[in-house]
Amino acid sequence: MSFGLSRGRRLDGAEWSIDQSDLPSYDGTRLDPRAWFPHPERPFELEIGSGKGTFLLQESALRPEVNFLGIEWAGEFHRYAADRLRRRGVANVRLLRADATEFIRFRCPDAIASTLHLYFSDPWPKARHHKRRVVQDHTLREFHRLLVPRGELRLVTDHDELWAWYEEHAERHAALFERAPFERPASAGSEEVVGTNFERKYRREGRPFHAMTLVAR
Repeated sequence: MSFGLSRGRRLDGAEWSIDQSDLPSYDGTRLDPRAWFPHPERPFELEIGSGKGTFLLQESALRPEVNFLGIEWAGEFHRYAADRLRRRGVANVRLLRADATEFIRFRCPDAIASTLHLYFSDPWPKARHHKRRVVQDHTLREFHRLLVPRGELRLVTDHDELWAWYEEHAERHAALFERAPFERPASAGSEEVVGTNFERKYRREGRPFHAMTLVAR
């Protein structure tokens, strides 16, 4: 399926774009994505489902001292977002086209990220598809492993049933995470929770939003 994002022009992600096919063959060795940045020693944050890259573009401009990795599975969205980063010359963002939960589980070392962003994830509303939701018992354990102590998993959704799923999983894993109020990122507009493309679309439709932060114990 094509979303027509390129509008007839060639999308060029250059060094901002990394495809899972570019990664070394998996042999059980961890792969530290912080090495993909000019300054790998800086704090590192990761967004699952970066879409068109709007949040990353906005937030990285206000916090140039932080490295951001966006992971997006849809190839066209990945290419479009990487092209946006290239055209603006953003130095502290990289985009990976991969299955985010698999990349975190099998590739990422322990305790490398200060924040994990998950905004407006696909709710997979049908019961038989719930296993495809990003937040699961096993992924919460992996997210905890990925985060530094007191690192944050930040969740936002417009979907009531997915929100109930988040609350249920947060309660079940209270030994790993404590729940805290969600603080809007600096790049969000005055009436926005985060300021992604999906949020702006859903706001026009009048949908309510839910947000929480889970702090790694």
